[in-house]
Amino acid sequence: MADIYLTKKGLEKIKEELNQLYKEKNELNKEIQETKEQGDLSENAGYQYAKEKQNMIIKRISELEDLLRKAKIVDDSEINKNEVRIGAKIKIIDTKTNEEKTFQLVSMPEADPINAKISVNSPLAQSLLGAKLDEVRKVKLPNGMEKEYKIVSIEY
Repeated sequence: MADIYLTKKGLEKIKEELNQLYKEKNELNKEIQETKEQGDLSENAGYQYAKEKQNMIIKRISELEDLLRKAKIVDDSEINKNEVRIGAKIKIIDTKTNEEKTFQLVSMPEADPINAKISVNSPLAQSLLGAKLDEVRKVKLPNGMEKEYKIVSIEY
């Protein structure tokens, strides 16, 4: 498995989700115990639903705990802020169409394309990592075509 890098903000987000899941799990445990006390569980839809939800929550807790054990936290003070790295908010321009795109490079668990946060594992990010301001990089698209992008801003 590839290294999993998390920003401090991403780490906090995962810890918050984990804490919420622990609370939900405890509530479900109580609900399951109450339904057990009602008797015949074979025809109790509430019990079946609660058990299924409990299993999903336990699985997600396990995934997050595993992720936290393997994660490497990115220290902002150790990042070369003159080039594109994880945590950078960058603006690029398509050299042919002059179309601008702005997004932040984050770890895979933090990726949220709707909010302009793309994974450093994505093909676009991989092509831009290490680039400096005003540098032009070729990006190979999934359809096989290539585009050229110029880095016009890098912020941390």
